[in-house]
Amino acid sequence: MPVGELLLLQPSDAAELPDDGPIEWAPLMPYWSVLWRSGVALGREVASAPVAGLRVLELGCGLGVPSLVAARAGADVLATDASTEALELLERNARVNGVEVSTARVDWNADDGVVRCRAPFDLVLGADVLYRDADVAPLLSLLDGLGPEVWIADPGRPAASEFLERARGAWSVDSAPTAGYEIHRLRASA
Repeated sequence: MPVGELLLLQPSDAAELPDDGPIEWAPLMPYWSVLWRSGVALGREVASAPVAGLRVLELGCGLGVPSLVAARAGADVLATDASTEALELLERNARVNGVEVSTARVDWNADDGVVRCRAPFDLVLGADVLYRDADVAPLLSLLDGLGPEVWIADPGRPAASEFLERARGAWSVDSAPTAGYEIHRLRASA
């Protein structure tokens, strides 16, 4: 499995934004354009896992670090985001890094079946996807039937607690802190 740094193109006006604490700047900058540390943490987690040959889905991919890492390790990756611009930049980053990543525009609040028709996936990924309480129900609904395992990296946003509490009805949840973030591993209950 190839290891080492990824080359990552990013909008220059987003490169210096902090990703810790409250997101007061959110109306000024699209979320997808920030290199979130939780995405980097999830990418490291993926790099240490045997994902070669797996079908991997990333939800709310933004810059797509976990997707790029999984593709570099030999996974068949579908990266999704609501932003067309994010997907276009991820495709460029995949070319720059010499990997192949499929992309699809997905809005969690308007289930058009784009992801479901490609399911099941072996592993579903999401990094810093729980900004608001309103994200919890659509994400849980979307996860239903996508695959047996989900990894969510979160820096402790308030919506994560509600998400995990509600997820425990259908998933077993194992959470582990990593570099100031938590990686939540959800496995479908039998």
